[in-house]
Amino acid sequence: MKHLLILLLCTLLAMTASAQVYRVVDEHGNVTFTDKPPADAEPVDIRQPNTSAPPNAAAFPAPPPKPLDDQDAGGGYQVAITSPANETIIPRGPGNFSVSASVSPALGGGHMLQLLLDGQPRQEPQGSTSWALTNVFRGEHTLTVAVVDKDGKQLATSGPVTVFVFRPSSNFNNNRPRPTPR
Repeated sequence: MKHLLILLLCTLLAMTASAQVYRVVDEHGNVTFTDKPPADAEPVDIRQPNTSAPPNAAAFPAPPPKPLDDQDAGGGYQVAITSPANETIIPRGPGNFSVSASVSPALGGGHMLQLLLDGQPRQEPQGSTSWALTNVFRGEHTLTVAVVDKDGKQLATSGPVTVFVFRPSSNFNNNRPRPTPR
């Protein structure tokens, strides 16, 4: 009974899919397409759509296994910068902003976090996951956070985050007093 119901349903769907479509133009020139033939309708010849079989799953090889690197050898740390977001604009001001990161599993064995600004250490390694940066020069900067051991060797590194710092420039100071004519 179940198979008969499925067969009947498939037959009805096939009949509906092959239904004729009609084009109707009203007195204002508006075109309407319908499956119910009015008296002044013209049948529309619908071409068979282009189809192709899906590619064979074997056509897509499995990615090669990830090689072991320093991150895996360093206790399997996963480090990410959580704030600021990538491509954040730091508005006009003195170039001060905060950076926050997350690390898992928790740091152990004398491991610390090192903030890198444009590839250079910004402050001393620390156990905290937040930094307050001050007086960052204007322009584009790349932030990364690394887990380092007591010797300063990087065990894991976060993905880079780009920030754009906007600061007033002394080259275009519009607030300078204008000289008075003599």
